[in-house]
Amino acid sequence: MERKTKEEEEEEEIFYSPEREIEVNDEDENIKLGYLRSILDKQDPSCKEIDDSTLRRFLRARDLDAEKASRMFIKYLTWRRSFVPKGSISQSEVTNQIGMNKMFMQGKDKRGCPVSIFFGGRHFPSNGGNEELKRFVVFVLDKLCSRIPAGEEKFTFIADLQGYGYSNNAARGYITALSILQDYYPERLRKLLVIHAPYIFMAVWKIICPFIDKKTTKKVVFVENKRMHATLVEEIDENQLPEIYGGKLDLVPIQDG
Repeated sequence: MERKTKEEEEEEEIFYSPEREIEVNDEDENIKLGYLRSILDKQDPSCKEIDDSTLRRFLRARDLDAEKASRMFIKYLTWRRSFVPKGSISQSEVTNQIGMNKMFMQGKDKRGCPVSIFFGGRHFPSNGGNEELKRFVVFVLDKLCSRIPAGEEKFTFIADLQGYGYSNNAARGYITALSILQDYYPERLRKLLVIHAPYIFMAVWKIICPFIDKKTTKKVVFVENKRMHATLVEEIDENQLPEIYGGKLDLVPIQDG
């Protein structure tokens, strides 16, 4: 039997499907939720208006550690008030990002979670700059959150890197986007399916990983080209996929979703 090279072993580690639900004891979580509320009420009285489901997400993101969850939530409140003072990001604030035609809203997965598709080959870091990119990430995530149905809390992403090259190479931008996702939208990402990933992006991913929480990286699935359609239909019904992946739907730009 031939011994695998280091490169082959690393590639096998990248192409995996990590979907594993962590069991949570409801009674224990309810106790921790009450403790979290008592901490937050003392720090910021406005927290009384925050619903339980929101606080549960922050609590789960910190493994039911109420002290850590409170710090995370206060950081989120401070950021939201400063970065989104009007409550939402308007299209006029992200015109360059929208103009790249790179992000789409697309149906729902088998659990009813909304699906979004990102075309990495259409992303050009020099167009709009990092500040507008931050606003665009919030614009997209808020759009997705607004489409999450009752009883669900998450969304699914497809990152299509067909045509991705050096001009699209933006480790800083991807770190920025994933940091916003994990720090301010905890427990929202169900899965990020990466398809058509070229070698150049795999090198970028190794740069990105150390900056991203393990809880987030475990939700990222690199899909082999030969299993692309099979993997997509495991997660999303064919009638909810766009035609370019063998489905039935037209692509809908994120601003029209």
